[in-house]
Amino acid sequence: MIYKFGNVSYDLFSRTFIMGVLNITPDSFSDGGKYFQNQVKIDTVINDAVRMENEGADFLDVGGESTRPGSEAITVEQELERVIPVINALKKNVSIPISIDTYKSEVAEEALKAGAVIVNDISGFTFDERLPEITAKHNASCILMHIKGTPKSMQENPVYNDVVNEVYDFLHNSVTKAKNSGIKQVITDVGIGFGKTLEHNLELIKNLSKFKSLGCPILLGASRKSFINKIYPASLEERLEGTLAANAIGIANGANIIRVHDVLENKRAARVAEKLL
Repeated sequence: MIYKFGNVSYDLFSRTFIMGVLNITPDSFSDGGKYFQNQVKIDTVINDAVRMENEGADFLDVGGESTRPGSEAITVEQELERVIPVINALKKNVSIPISIDTYKSEVAEEALKAGAVIVNDISGFTFDERLPEITAKHNASCILMHIKGTPKSMQENPVYNDVVNEVYDFLHNSVTKAKNSGIKQVITDVGIGFGKTLEHNLELIKNLSKFKSLGCPILLGASRKSFINKIYPASLEERLEGTLAANAIGIANGANIIRVHDVLENKRAARVAEKLL
């Protein structure tokens, strides 16, 4: 399946693609403060972005608002102040496609004007009804993720009767909304850790292949997440091996893109997993 992102085209079913994470926030669960403390640390962002591209990243995902469990929302103005200078700088320093991680149509529009080509919405087009229209207007692609609740409350006892089928139905509705809005390139994400218990996350990774029938490439975002710690206690700095294991199983079950903090290590693991498959 050939997807075009600006001047770059990828056959997203030909191998596993790697999305590097750049959180321009003071409070993201893993890299909060690395790229933003009262102001954007542009030099640090650019150095890491160039390194990620050199290590084999196929995309860069830029976010300006933490969506970790319990996080508070920020204003559109705050988010724009964080992400727009970064996207402007990235366009001058890297050649791979840039994704804007936002659920706000105003942020998405300015980011797309600045050079982003993908809108990565944690809400699957349910938080802002204008976001599909804005995405389509700029001929951008989208990543539609499942979430139960909001980041602030999503981990407060999430309950499902059938997590796989309920997430599937949610994403089916999101994909339909995107296509009806005129968006041609859609990617899905089951939303590991976004309103899910450990058992829910495991069921979704084990049954990832079910989501192939939506007809879209599948992105898996398991990197460094707390479910790894619940399986084998590990601090954030010690979750690389757990991430590699989760992504390898995800690749075996149909993941086309893995969203990660550690690009090189995950690239190596993905290539071995592909050969074994």
